[in-house]
Amino acid sequence: MAVKRSGAESKRLGRRGALPQPGQEPRSETPLSLERIVATAVELLDAEGVDGLKMRRLADRLGSGAMSLYWHVDNKEKVFDLALDSVLEYRGSPDIVESRDWRGEIVHMLEDWRASMLRHPWSASLLPRRALGSNILIRLELLSKTLSGAGVTDADLNVAIWSLWNFVIGATITRVNFDLSDDDRAAAQQRLTGLSEHYPTIERSRLLLDNDWDGAFRKGLDFLLDGLAPRQ
Repeated sequence: MAVKRSGAESKRLGRRGALPQPGQEPRSETPLSLERIVATAVELLDAEGVDGLKMRRLADRLGSGAMSLYWHVDNKEKVFDLALDSVLEYRGSPDIVESRDWRGEIVHMLEDWRASMLRHPWSASLLPRRALGSNILIRLELLSKTLSGAGVTDADLNVAIWSLWNFVIGATITRVNFDLSDDDRAAAQQRLTGLSEHYPTIERSRLLLDNDWDGAFRKGLDFLLDGLAPRQ
């Protein structure tokens, strides 16, 4: 026999115990917080890229209503800013101290920066279009202090910083977008061999077969740092 419930009791059950309706996402029991929103946004970006981040889709992953997100973030652009800054956190020492091995310090910082972006490939293309958050500013401050301590003059400091920035961003974007299979690289090189009279130098160097991304990054960085080394 069905139990007849009062109107008030039925409303309470409707709010707390009712099953979701068809097509409705189940609501999360975990309280919504800015930290959860950012972490989930990073997961969504990793899975679906920049175009896949929609506020409704983010809310579904969180098990909340889309309007609930706006209690914590103003809009989707703010979510992008926070997600980007979170993946660029520098896990090295935040203390800026004078180092005798300035090149080693810079190599470590920039390799860590590149590795962070490769773990989250969307970040390299997003970074130049976003407001600079605290984590990237910490990286730039540490890099600037290290270069300055190594003897790079104030007149050259900005050029040095932007040169290294451009190198890291460019190397990361290239690595992400040119990640071809062995078969694809071999086929491209074979086509180039057939055109060797037009492109003899890059055909001879086997450019399209070279996939030593880490080695190229480190050696290219050495070229840059050689140019930045203070002249005696």
